[in-house]
Amino acid sequence: MTSQRDGERPTGTTAETTAERPSGSDDVTEIGSPEAFDQLGTIGIEEEFYVVDEHGRPTAGTDALIYESTPPAILAERLDHELFKCVIETQTPVIERLDSAEDTLRTVRTALVDHAEAHGYNIAAAGLHPAAKWRELEHAQKPRYRSQLDRIQYPQHRNTTTGLHVHVGVDNADKATWIANRLRWHLPIMLALSANSPFWNGYDTGLASARAKIFEGLPNTGMPTAFDSFEDFLDLERLMLDSGSIRDRGELWYEVRPHSVHGTVEIRTPDAQADPERVLAFVEYTHALVMDYAARYEDGERAQETARRHRRETLDENKWRAIRHGHDAAFIDRDCAGVVDLGEIVERECERLDITGLRRLYDGESGAHRQRRIHREDGLDALCRTLTL
Repeated sequence: MTSQRDGERPTGTTAETTAERPSGSDDVTEIGSPEAFDQLGTIGIEEEFYVVDEHGRPTAGTDALIYESTPPAILAERLDHELFKCVIETQTPVIERLDSAEDTLRTVRTALVDHAEAHGYNIAAAGLHPAAKWRELEHAQKPRYRSQLDRIQYPQHRNTTTGLHVHVGVDNADKATWIANRLRWHLPIMLALSANSPFWNGYDTGLASARAKIFEGLPNTGMPTAFDSFEDFLDLERLMLDSGSIRDRGELWYEVRPHSVHGTVEIRTPDAQADPERVLAFVEYTHALVMDYAARYEDGERAQETARRHRRETLDENKWRAIRHGHDAAFIDRDCAGVVDLGEIVERECERLDITGLRRLYDGESGAHRQRRIHREDGLDALCRTLTL
């Protein structure tokens, strides 16, 4: 999950407009603002990684890398830990153009790896680390996470997941909300192509993305409903804060959301990836979808829509198919008139949006297949080593 740090500069936009919500507690809680949505097409990439030892096994290293040392300049204010001390998160600076994404991503990753190696650690990536045993791992002491553990209990204690989050800036709050609604059908496609977590707690789950199934055990996750407007989404944000259901707005961990502070549409679906080329394919696809839907919104498509919307039940079914089968999944089509194979969807999307990354993902060996193959042929130790950056 992505943390929201106090004073953090938004990832996908330069706006920093928030409104304080009166609170009866000592905590100052903020809600977002439509004024944050002021740029179209900017990009932010958040990646969660595992801090591992020389054998590629998860180890508690975030205190040393975040609190006890000074990170490289590009990671200043863009490096944070998560619930477990073996999980670390990076955020890119605002990326103004898609063709700058690769250089920025690689620079951030290189800085993280160099920083970790200087302190005796390595960095690994997968949706779940196959050797991570949640009962044996140390929790961070940050009050935000202690609060979550107290409120959520078992589902959060076992949450050793890591993911990829992509932000794309949108210049109007209602437009961003409409785009987020439309993106929901595409999310199982991303999950199937990213599925990279067959093992959990040392066990082969039989799933392509066990991360997605474990993470949706937390509250306020999964496929959101469609929202009529940004104010409709903000009403939910206020309600959840005022009712004490969440401590801060960042705890609305839905698969996609209009980010009410960053001024972006954020997708949170893919498993974490060791290969930066795989990350860039999801960045390319997300950016293309947002820009396509933004143009449709401006062309008036929102006014021409019928009342029918995708039911959450069919979206959840497609997500389950991605979780279970990964690259081998077939989905209920967006018209709900039949079933279509992932390969056909990939060809259609690449043709429609003039992108190439999805095809490379589909044509290559999936993360789940690769992990199982290496584990079968060479064992767990070899698999752990192959997950390092």
